[in-house]
Amino acid sequence: MSDRLKSTHNVSNEEVIDDLTKDLEFTLRSGDKGNSVINSEDSAKDSKSSPADTKENHPDDIPLSDDEPDGNSKDDSDTESVDEVTLKDLEMELTDDQKEERRIIAEELKTAGNLAFKDADYDKCIEKYTEALSICPLQFPQQRAILYCNRGAARMKLEKYKRAAHDCTKAIELDDKYLKAYYRRAQSYEATDKLDESLADYKKMLELDPTHKEASNAVIRLPPLIEERNEKLKTEMLGKLKDLGNMILKPFGLSTENFQLQQDGESKGYTINFKQ
Repeated sequence: MSDRLKSTHNVSNEEVIDDLTKDLEFTLRSGDKGNSVINSEDSAKDSKSSPADTKENHPDDIPLSDDEPDGNSKDDSDTESVDEVTLKDLEMELTDDQKEERRIIAEELKTAGNLAFKDADYDKCIEKYTEALSICPLQFPQQRAILYCNRGAARMKLEKYKRAAHDCTKAIELDDKYLKAYYRRAQSYEATDKLDESLADYKKMLELDPTHKEASNAVIRLPPLIEERNEKLKTEMLGKLKDLGNMILKPFGLSTENFQLQQDGESKGYTINFKQ
């Protein structure tokens, strides 16, 4: 702090702040050896959903179990991705009969995957569903939606919740009324601490089925957990800001304790008051 302010008893808050800012600006300018700029870019993928008049229970769909999810997230990289671009190019050269033949083969692979699921052979189950997705023509979106959702169920059993959520998202893109896909994605989101996304899916489920018991319970259970998490994050953020402020103010013989934030009851804005 300057000698002028130290020798003056009646100093306004504005004068103190202006004096500190001036000194800080000079310090930073004299010690600056270059500019470091961090650029962040937010990317979003546009997803197209195909509306379909479908119910919760699709034929040959794996039924929901009470233990999904059943543990901590143990995810891995996606080694079972389906190249839909190549599949689309390939289908342009196929006849309708050939496409129907591939659909039947995909159905047989799905049946094999369902049997593997019942035997708790989830790796084989994922393998069969992936083979089916790689051959099932894109013109059969409902069948592909079931394959994605079933593969998501198998991944949940292996606690690969991020990949499970991805599969359920693919299923929802193909059938935006697929209740079971929303349910499994909501569970996978919650298992990976994406509580806001999970709550959004449960609310969507209630739009599709207002009597869904699990969704009704979740929209009551999750908001307090979200609020608790947000308060914890806010406390951690304010602590880090306080440490940074103390580091900046230390050369001036000050700390963040010299400044008080007061919120206006009407405008909800904040004013900063300085105290020695």
